[in-house]
Amino acid sequence: MKNFLKHLDWNVYTVSWLAILCAIMILPCIMFLPAPCGYENGLLENIQMVVLLIGFIMCFRAKENKKFFYFAALVIIIIALREVNCGRTLFFPVPGEVNAFYSWKEIKYGWLAHPLYGLYMAYVAFYFFKNKCYLPLKQYLLETKLPVINIILMLTGMVLGTYAEKASHNFVFEEISELLFYVSLVGIIYLYAFLKTKKV
Repeated sequence: MKNFLKHLDWNVYTVSWLAILCAIMILPCIMFLPAPCGYENGLLENIQMVVLLIGFIMCFRAKENKKFFYFAALVIIIIALREVNCGRTLFFPVPGEVNAFYSWKEIKYGWLAHPLYGLYMAYVAFYFFKNKCYLPLKQYLLETKLPVINIILMLTGMVLGTYAEKASHNFVFEEISELLFYVSLVGIIYLYAFLKTKKV
């Protein structure tokens, strides 16, 4: 137990405060933000994309373990593509309808979207193993302290976002929860890419 506790970093960094603020804003956003803020390409999703872009840039500016952070950048692309449904919600809205988009079956060559997305994810997995990205990952997990606040908030955002998508059908709830996940994740990337992570 003592060895496990040595792995935990309870410090509240600036990026941790950003995630905490995002968590605090979940309830007010659900209560007061109009529904369109949670629609596809709405306010919250646009903020999400900005956060992901910042994380993507951070990955390419990391000074150590560059191949590992390139892998992280590729993963961020997967997440961003998921957010915009591989571009379907950007380029194929249904005219005259609110928050409605053509399905891939209704789009010419749309059937290619999922196979191409799958191929890209397979390439990311191939990159991970080819460049032995599991070695720095193992190093981070075993030899450095884990930023507990950001990890807890990231998992909280993941759980709330999944619940909101499956059970609540509240777009604002879903999108603000996903934003919490992304802010926390990018904060973790920042801590490992730019701050000297504490050795256990």
